[in-house]
Amino acid sequence: MHTKESLMRDLERLGVDPKGTLFVHSSCKSIGEVDGRADTVLDALMEYMKDGLLALPTHTWNNVNPQNPVMDVLYTPVCVGILPELFRKREGVRRSLHPTHSVAAIGRDAEAFLAGEENVTTPCPEGGVYHRLYTRGAQIMLIGVNFTRNTYLHGVEEWEHVPDTLTPGTQDLYVVDYEGKRHHTPQHRHCAPLVSETFWKVEPVAIRDGATTVGTFGDAKIFLSDARKLRDTVARIFSIDPAALMDNEPLDDRF
Repeated sequence: MHTKESLMRDLERLGVDPKGTLFVHSSCKSIGEVDGRADTVLDALMEYMKDGLLALPTHTWNNVNPQNPVMDVLYTPVCVGILPELFRKREGVRRSLHPTHSVAAIGRDAEAFLAGEENVTTPCPEGGVYHRLYTRGAQIMLIGVNFTRNTYLHGVEEWEHVPDTLTPGTQDLYVVDYEGKRHHTPQHRHCAPLVSETFWKVEPVAIRDGATTVGTFGDAKIFLSDARKLRDTVARIFSIDPAALMDNEPLDDRF
């Protein structure tokens, strides 16, 4: 059975920087049997990163839409798993004011890291939270999930101006902040049907380039990426072919 202490040792063995910025996508069940279950996993992550910044996605893209257009930062549940849902409710954790792609964080400069998302009109714009993962040189850890859950790659799509990834028009959405104030936050949405389903294609290239390493956290397979190196890899892919991730076939030798 895994414990808080054993999970913290896993983080150290993986090379996670306890004074850096760590962004985590996760499948809690993939970690295996943990004494204290999901709360212990969060305890391990939060204690290990107590001198840095820990962030998790608290996305609501699946439950905020024109029919249900309001994201309440205090009450709207996440659609990306149990760890983010529990994390956003932890004492000291703050959540960004993005209607569909909010992020929760705790630690060094958390409020500055999350600030301003009520003023953006796309999921991962330059200057927004996901771009700050790049500027801070964050580590991105995927626990028990693959690159199809790596939202950071949507950020690279935006920053490299890849065509046909966002809807041309916006949806009228709203965010209610911590003080109860309602903000109008119109959004361009990700284009269907593929969205991130093809991002698995990046995995072998990122590993080959040294942008990503593979290891274990508990029983879970993890991918640990350097945000700056990963952007370089994905930007190079798009420079060769902007449509490289538009189908579900493996990347060829050009990449």
